[in-house]
Amino acid sequence: MKISEKFEKLKEKKEKALIGFITVGDPTPKDTIFIAKSLIEGGVDIIELGLPFSDPLADGPTIQKASLRALNSGMNPNIYFEIVKEIKGIPKVCLTYYNLILQRGIKKFVKDCQKSEILGLIVPDLPIEEAKPLLKFCNLFDVDLIFLIAPTTPKERIKKISKSARGFLYLVSLLGTTGEREKLSKYVKPLINRVKSLSLQIPLCVGFGISKPEHVKEILKAGADGVILGSAFVKIIEKNLKNKKNLLFELKNFAKKLKEKCKF
Repeated sequence: MKISEKFEKLKEKKEKALIGFITVGDPTPKDTIFIAKSLIEGGVDIIELGLPFSDPLADGPTIQKASLRALNSGMNPNIYFEIVKEIKGIPKVCLTYYNLILQRGIKKFVKDCQKSEILGLIVPDLPIEEAKPLLKFCNLFDVDLIFLIAPTTPKERIKKISKSARGFLYLVSLLGTTGEREKLSKYVKPLINRVKSLSLQIPLCVGFGISKPEHVKEILKAGADGVILGSAFVKIIEKNLKNKKNLLFELKNFAKKLKEKCKF
């Protein structure tokens, strides 16, 4: 099932998308498979699987620590694609940084995504102006290249990005890095309204700083098609490193609470 088809099916059920992020290899590669399964059982509709990088510029402290734990557990691109292949039953998206893609070779990286049944690719440090080589192979291997839209992105640039974007547009809710926030960013509603005013034929999903069921409800009521949570899930992993049973229970339970707010 393509990412676009997933959004269509959710629409038919009067639901919006809950997208969950985890770092593959945190705390170990094998644990990732069970963690992903718990999130899927909890109701996550699409899963973002982070390929850890030593210098994750867009990530806050929580995900930076997760990346370090993953790298210390031996995570590398070869192991990443092997692990991701084992995760079934849900559309999968890879999130990583361009340096790792270049090191592996653009064509090989995207082809490996396809082999692992990864349907989308997010590269936070790749601007649209430099995306042509990656877009070429994403189109060839049918992998959606998903772009980020910031609160500061002007309308003309949003239009330019939307012409190449597939899957969904990732709306960054705040200025700064990822991480849990107590209050929803003041930029969320104006950003959703600005992008929706362009009548783009692509789902809009909001991420960064979302940590509570109330945040999810507020964002979706504002007109987004989905929400993306990462740090809130990763924090549960960090808190339960010595108690795997409780870790899986908490992840599943939290995902259920979030998914309830995605039903209209």
